[in-house]
Amino acid sequence: MKGLILSGGKGTRLRPLTYTSAKQLIPIANKPILHYGIEFMKDAGIKDIGIIVGDTRAEIMEQVGDGSMWGVNIEFIHQPEPLGLAHAVLTAEKYIGDDTFTMYLGDNLLRDGIAGIVKEYHERNPDCMILLTPVKNPSQFGVAELKEDGSVKKLVEKPAEPKSNLALVGVYLFNSLIFEAARKIKPSLRGELEITDAIQQLLDDGRDVHSAIVEGWWKDTGKLDDMLEANRLVLDTLEKNIEGNVDSASKVEGRVIIGPNSRIINSSIRGPVIIGRNVVIENAFIGPYTSIQDKCEISNCELEHSIILDESKIRDVPGRLSDCLIGRQVVVEKASIKPQATRLMLGDSSWVSLG
Repeated sequence: MKGLILSGGKGTRLRPLTYTSAKQLIPIANKPILHYGIEFMKDAGIKDIGIIVGDTRAEIMEQVGDGSMWGVNIEFIHQPEPLGLAHAVLTAEKYIGDDTFTMYLGDNLLRDGIAGIVKEYHERNPDCMILLTPVKNPSQFGVAELKEDGSVKKLVEKPAEPKSNLALVGVYLFNSLIFEAARKIKPSLRGELEITDAIQQLLDDGRDVHSAIVEGWWKDTGKLDDMLEANRLVLDTLEKNIEGNVDSASKVEGRVIIGPNSRIINSSIRGPVIIGRNVVIENAFIGPYTSIQDKCEISNCELEHSIILDESKIRDVPGRLSDCLIGRQVVVEKASIKPQATRLMLGDSSWVSLG
């Protein structure tokens, strides 16, 4: 079995951050989202992985390399335009060949990875297997209607009146019949070849499409709130590990990770929190569910439930910053005028002054 990770797309829901960075490289608990997908593939025994890339391919290729850091083989497949998930499948046809494959959306996170679903697929050997989860708002997802034996009766993309609350999670397992099905379908109203239509075509052709219900949490990290929630869920699984220096005037409570050469000076850190390498935190409070990447400086302020990327500086900010996603090399500092809000989502190389 091969793996296919989709890392194209423009990340419009996370702009302005994604004007300058691939959304799949935004960190969750200080690790790029894409890395989780690669690790899930490896843990499931998949060693040959194709990654679909688009406009941000240079950055992704530089970050990921040939896969040797994970002990897998990675090839990059260019999709010139993001014309739908089924179009991405067709783009990868030459790479996949006659092999079975697992397709994984690169901005998704699952608590338990994909090893279990891959094992079940090999045991059942259907033409397609999809992963489902109950949701409160099924009309915003592709929705599956099931038969009593767990096989799939029908799929509908974002139905106005859903027949079930089972939404498709961004993990799909296929054999080569999916290529024929994808070639039969037509673009949807939004001009894309939908993977739900391709799987429905398999059903119409009498193929065996099975489903499994995801156990544990699942997150599509395409929006700010979902990314912060995913960060919270992952931080809850980490164990305390302090490699940096914490002075005697500081207090560290709970599950806190502090990377090498980081310094905590006269500050309070309340976990779960992860702090990268070469970070300086002085006269500050860092509250739960915060991730701070390498080479950041945070002083004379309070911060919680946020994600701060590399080399950013936050200093002398009144009040408490919360629910923030702050890009690389950002400066947030006190100004003479009091700010009207402290909920921030900033792109790389930004400069914000707050009073």
